[in-house]
Amino acid sequence: MLLGLGLVVVSSSGMHDGRNIAPDGRKEVVFWHFWGGADRDVVEDVVARFNSHQSEHFVRAVAMPGNNLDMKLFMAIAGGDPPDVINQDDPIVADWAERGAILSLDEVASPQEIETLRNWLVPAARGLGTYRGKMFALCNGLDIRALYYNKTLLDQHGLRPPTSIEELDEVAKVTTLVNAAGQVERFGYLPDARRLWAWGIVFGGDFYDTSAGQVTLASKPIVAALDWMMSYRTRYGTAALAAYRQGDQSLPGKAFPLLAGRYALVMDGQWRVRDIVAAEAAQRRAGHEVTEYGVCSLPSPPGGRDNAGWVNGNFFLVPRGSSNPMGAWEFMKFWSGFGGHEQDAAETCIAGGWIPVSEAVSHQPTFQTHLQQQPLFATFVELAASSSQVPTPVIPGAAFFQRTVNDAAASALYVEEAVDAEQLLKQASTRIQDRLERARVRTPQ
Repeated sequence: MLLGLGLVVVSSSGMHDGRNIAPDGRKEVVFWHFWGGADRDVVEDVVARFNSHQSEHFVRAVAMPGNNLDMKLFMAIAGGDPPDVINQDDPIVADWAERGAILSLDEVASPQEIETLRNWLVPAARGLGTYRGKMFALCNGLDIRALYYNKTLLDQHGLRPPTSIEELDEVAKVTTLVNAAGQVERFGYLPDARRLWAWGIVFGGDFYDTSAGQVTLASKPIVAALDWMMSYRTRYGTAALAAYRQGDQSLPGKAFPLLAGRYALVMDGQWRVRDIVAAEAAQRRAGHEVTEYGVCSLPSPPGGRDNAGWVNGNFFLVPRGSSNPMGAWEFMKFWSGFGGHEQDAAETCIAGGWIPVSEAVSHQPTFQTHLQQQPLFATFVELAASSSQVPTPVIPGAAFFQRTVNDAAASALYVEEAVDAEQLLKQASTRIQDRLERARVRTPQ
């Protein structure tokens, strides 16, 4: 009875108003998503445009904010009433595929269409949706990290955006501001423990060997990346780093620390472009001198990778038991731009501030005009096409893998006793490999 009650709550969450009733003759597509606020308005607009573009299917969008989306989905599947399509951004594709919770895309599309899709997607988007050689997810937007910098501040010091790790260290040193009491008032740059994923790739490392099924977290390039990150701890002390990071978390409204003047350079994603544009517009309205900002790819060491980093994104999944998988597939294609919908996808990406998953969308004239108006965003779009933008490995236990790497990096930067990068990464590798081996026993190849 509790399961049944839960299913009622999940599957009929007050979304049957007049706007969401499928017209006669149309097949309903129930779409679960996690967006809220202004982004939810964009989603509703995409749904409305899809519904007006054809006469066979009708999408009903259901916002499912908060945690435990996986539990809600599995309850709905168990009760025989899953949504037809769902959007996610966590590294769960392999886990859900192994549990039989989602369909592979070749169960809803022809082999020719899937092959065309593979070639149409940029490498990062293709990688995010592929497990065991099959596509289980269709990516509809990428998240790329790059290095934002306060151009006005760098110009004042006669500095240019860094193109190497050595230059980044020098810019960070020159632009760090220390008061008379010896306290740091502004860091030039400070590594973030959550970004070892990006720096490990930039330094030339790979976190996982898919062919061998082995964790390679403790490889020399990733150890070198963590050693470099720890050099900031050596210079300033763990207590200072931890306290300053805590101050970032205390900024009101999740404000961008770069705009708050706490750094000269910060690694972050393309969504921060909106914040910068808004801040510069506010300065103009107030009659103040406008602070200029720039963005560049992550600088690499000798032997590292250019235009590299860690990538994730949003992707569509079709739950097993979907009552209208073909309608779900048509909606997925419309949103992502596949199958002749590139112009529609360009409009969607402009409205949502999302990076297209195909260069065919990026090259649309309307999107190119947008990039000319938003040069900072254009840098992220260029990086998205690079084969050196690498996601978390698409394997069962990927979320545990990701958390464990982040925890090891946090210990390296903020825990006084943790002083050896290689030892920390070897310990983390052992924990991850053990977890993966247990998963293989439960789900034999």
